[in-house]
Amino acid sequence: MSTPYPFTALVGQTDLRLALLLNAVSPAVGGVLVRGEKGTAKSTAVRALSALLPQVDVVPGCRFSCAPAAPDPVCPDGPHEPGPASARPARMVELPVGASEDRLVGALDIERALSEGVKAFEPGLLADAHRGILYVDEVNLLHDHLIDLLLDAAAMGASYVEREGVSVRHAARFLLVGTMNPEEGELRPQLLDRFGLTVEVAASREPVQRVEVVRRRLSYEDDPAAFALRWATEEQDVRARVVAARALLPQVVLGDASLLQIAATCAGFEVDGMRADIVMARTATALAAWAGRTVVRKEDVRQAALLALPHRRRRNPFDAPGLDEEKLDRILEQFPDDEPDHDPGHEPEPDPEPEGPGDGPDDGGPDGGGPGGGGGVPPQGSGPDAPDTEPEPETATEAEADRRPEPEQPAEDPAPQPSANGADGPEQAAVRAAAPFRTKMLSVPGLGEGASGRRSRARTAHGRTTGARRPRGHLTKLHLAATVQAAAPHQKARGRTGRGLVVRKDDLRQATREGREGNLVLFVVDASGSMAARQRMSAVKGAVLSLLLDAYQRRDKVGLITFRGSTAELALPPTSSVDSAAARLEKLPTGGRTPLAAGLLKAREVLRVERLRDPSRRPLLVVVTDGRATSAGSAGGRADGRPDGTPRELSGRSARLLASEGIASVVVDCESGPVRLGLAGELAADLGGPAITLDGLRADTLAGLVKNVRTSSQTPRRAA
Repeated sequence: MSTPYPFTALVGQTDLRLALLLNAVSPAVGGVLVRGEKGTAKSTAVRALSALLPQVDVVPGCRFSCAPAAPDPVCPDGPHEPGPASARPARMVELPVGASEDRLVGALDIERALSEGVKAFEPGLLADAHRGILYVDEVNLLHDHLIDLLLDAAAMGASYVEREGVSVRHAARFLLVGTMNPEEGELRPQLLDRFGLTVEVAASREPVQRVEVVRRRLSYEDDPAAFALRWATEEQDVRARVVAARALLPQVVLGDASLLQIAATCAGFEVDGMRADIVMARTATALAAWAGRTVVRKEDVRQAALLALPHRRRRNPFDAPGLDEEKLDRILEQFPDDEPDHDPGHEPEPDPEPEGPGDGPDDGGPDGGGPGGGGGVPPQGSGPDAPDTEPEPETATEAEADRRPEPEQPAEDPAPQPSANGADGPEQAAVRAAAPFRTKMLSVPGLGEGASGRRSRARTAHGRTTGARRPRGHLTKLHLAATVQAAAPHQKARGRTGRGLVVRKDDLRQATREGREGNLVLFVVDASGSMAARQRMSAVKGAVLSLLLDAYQRRDKVGLITFRGSTAELALPPTSSVDSAAARLEKLPTGGRTPLAAGLLKAREVLRVERLRDPSRRPLLVVVTDGRATSAGSAGGRADGRPDGTPRELSGRSARLLASEGIASVVVDCESGPVRLGLAGELAADLGGPAITLDGLRADTLAGLVKNVRTSSQTPRRAA
């Protein structure tokens, strides 16, 4: 077994370490969601935490880790007779992104249940994680229905498995930790709310601290056992403090004054629901226990708000998570300062004195002590590998330079129209998007088999039952009626004598279900000078932003291609992060000629690569343009370098190439004014899909709310 990196050897990440320790003290806090860029020790910190948890006593031979003093009365391995207990370390169980539902919650042997009447249950990861840690790396990439199952079990402390009337329940209480990189996509606000605490992590910009991170990591990789031994004393100190805080937790008093502070804070930040109030109360209580106190203070409430509220204020995918600390301080200033603790039966305890470097788990090192006076965290600048010198503080000028915002772009300034000879015009500064609106649903025709989502029809693991088939491999969803129908003709030959049905493996039938899948929505946006005319770009950006919001709600991947001047650019490779696409869209400048063919060919290349990476995810191409083509760009040329046709001929040829490959497309027609050329409609005909105006894109403008993208065989094409 490999030696884990010591928790106390982590450098920086004060909030992350504190949030993990608070959940170790009180798992009722509800887990931690760690958000941050790659390479910030998210996974390392979680794996290191398991070594700090005290050992657990279990019933020997119980697959569900029942406690001998209070075994689960409905444990599938029970009932348990009194007897000696066995101790083992707390487990840290990892849930892989590609895990199935049966791997998570457990699997029932349906064949034995039908033929023998036996509940043959194979425990899943939820059972393995009972009384330990369940770690989900890249939780934002996990299927939504698995996240729902996971969070339901964490909230109820139990897991329920039901298959065709056969039901099994077992205890599942664990410390839930999820990590994610926001660049790869966000969690739904409803799922964010189910995590107790959230922490934003980022790599330090302080050179001395970065050097210390590298030094410690290299030392660990050279000899993990020796490195862990050097930090053994600090690890034992923190482990003992966790045990002491757990023992003190039931004695902590959460007074009415603290409850009023919590309620006022949640109301002041307009947090939805009551879960935030409950999590803040539990977190403040854990903070007091971690600090060795029996009374919750205002500083505990403040620190609890910083950990429990930022992710609960995010109402749509384009909102940045965070909390206004000045507003938080103004809310708490309305309440009087804490009075000295009066704990019946105990003398008031003085605050712990700061410890010197290397003296124990409270030395803050370069980061200082625990944030907000919340009781401190493990050492950072102390310990056997601490740097000899402290970093010099930034000067006022340097600090101001780091905090100085980027200069804002000037207000909308209409760019001149491109000249008649097609030369590139001056670039126009980015304009702001108009307010988003609810869009019509655009879907890919046919029946897919992609990842679960909410856009196009597909064969999925969840949805309405449409038929039955013989299982391919392990049976997951039994079609009971089809199974009985398959077994019925053979009952006499199998010697059936009683009332029970004699079922063989060959009789079992798998239910086929139809639901919805998520697609790859690739936006190809015209950013040329013709779009800048009459400031249409604001309305265009508003429309694309609305489609991005729709893609977020339907669990799609999105990509963004822009074309202007003489080239097309992949502004955002396909990703699940729609807020990244919105950020790129907001900064999009306009101006120059219109290389429409180059944009379409760029889309074809991107879709070709994505088809190799994820062949089951079907694409939907959304071209946002007025249909004008004034530049051949790099779409094609002769040996002498001249374009092989006019820009309009090249764009038509490129569109028909996409249609011949079966790519579902839709054109959002941005042309406006009393005189319209209808070029976007001609482009849509070449692509084999419909053209929708900006106004027609709104869901409330027409009676039909659903408009399927038609294939080339369903829509007549304009002659080449």
